Amino acid sequence: MFIERGKGPYLYDADGRRYIDYVCSWGPLILGHAHPRVVRALRRALLRGTTFGAATARETEMARRITEAFPSVELVRLVNSGTEATMSAVRVARAYTGRVKIVKFTGCYHGHADPFLVQAGSGPATLGLPDSPGVPPESTAATLTCPYNDVPALRSLFEAEGPSIAAVIVEPVAGNMGVVPPAPGFLESILSLCREAGALAVFDEVITGFRLAYGGAQTLYGLRPDLTCLGKIIGGGLPVGAYGGRREIMEMVSPLGPVYQAGTLSGNPLAVTAGLATLESLAEPGVYETLEAKGRTLESGLLERARTHGVALTVNRAGSLLTPFFTPGPVSDYEGARTSDREAYRVFFRAMLERGIYLPPSPFEAMFVSLAHGPAELEETLEAADRALAAVAAARVPAGAGRREVDP
Repeated sequence: MFIERGKGPYLYDADGRRYIDYVCSWGPLILGHAHPRVVRALRRALLRGTTFGAATARETEMARRITEAFPSVELVRLVNSGTEATMSAVRVARAYTGRVKIVKFTGCYHGHADPFLVQAGSGPATLGLPDSPGVPPESTAATLTCPYNDVPALRSLFEAEGPSIAAVIVEPVAGNMGVVPPAPGFLESILSLCREAGALAVFDEVITGFRLAYGGAQTLYGLRPDLTCLGKIIGGGLPVGAYGGRREIMEMVSPLGPVYQAGTLSGNPLAVTAGLATLESLAEPGVYETLEAKGRTLESGLLERARTHGVALTVNRAGSLLTPFFTPGPVSDYEGARTSDREAYRVFFRAMLERGIYLPPSPFEAMFVSLAHGPAELEETLEAADRALAAVAAARVPAGAGRREVDP
C-alpha cells in the first residue's frame, strides 16, 4: 500500500481507497491524522524556520512537560527517535554503573541498535529472525535475555550475573510481541532486583508514554524507574525521542558529564511543536477514560464475534492498545504469543483490509486506537470483523475461544 493522505481516523491510498486506520503510524497519532490543533501549530512554526542546529525555547517547554508528567524524570534529553533514546539510555547506564552487561526480555523490541537485536519482537519476530545479520557477535555479547513476566528466571540471572549488570531494559507493557501486560509483581521485581545489585532499571515507554496514561505506564502502576525512554506521541507524528531520569544519572551526559550524545535535528522545532500541540490535547479532562472505553468496546466486540463463529481468540488489551491473538490463550510472554495461529491472522488481516479496515500487518504488533475513532468507526470495524472472523472459521481454524483479563 502507498498512502496518499490521512484525515481523522482514516487513511486514503494512492488508488483512492479509504481505510479506518488502527496503525496510526505505529502509535504517534493518538489524536488521529492531520488534527487541526497540530496542523495550525505546524503552520505557524514553518514560517519561523524548520531547523537551526541550536536550542529553542520550545525544547525547554517540552522538557518541562515531560518532567511534570513523569515524576521519575528529573532531567531529559531530546533525540530523533525511540532507537536513539534507548541506545543513549543504555550508554548512560553503562557509564554510571561502570558495568557493561544489559538484560532485555525475549520478544521486546527496543529499536534497531546492535545490542537490542537479540530475540527482538516487532519486525524480526514477524520475519522469524532470532537475530539480525550485520550485527557483529561482540555487539551482542553483553546482552543477556530473559523471558518476559518470568520473575524466577530474572532472579536466577541476577544471582549469576548481578555484579556485571549495568541495566535491565523493559517495555512496561510489551507492545512488540503483540500487547502483553506485566504480570502482578513483575515490574516491581525488576526495580527491586536492580536496586539490590546496583543496576539501573530502564523503562522503554516509547509506545506506552502518554498512551496508557499522561505519565505513561509507570504512573499507571505507581513505579519509578531510574531511566525512561520516550518517543512517538511526544512528536505528534514527527520524528522525535527522549530519554531522562534521575538528575545524578543524567548529569553524566555532556556537556555536564563525559557521556557524549548529540544530533543536529534532535528536538527540532517542528517535531517539538507537533508534540506540544498533541500533549496539550491529551492534558484535557476525560481523554484517557475515553480511550479506555473505545479499547474496551473493540475488545468485547471482537471476543463476542469470535465466540459466535467458533474461532479461538484471545484479546490482550491495555487501555487503547490491543492485540487479537488467534489462540485459546492466555498470552503472557513471547512463547505464548507464538502459539497464535499466523495463518488465521493472515486471513483475518486480508479480510479486514478488503472491507476498509487497516490493521497491523503482523500478529506481533499492537492495534492503536485514537481519539478520532468514533462510534461509527468502531461499529464499522466490528461489522467487518464479523465477516472476517467468518472467513477465518471457513478456513477451518480450530474452534474454542478464550480471553486474557487485563488491568486496566
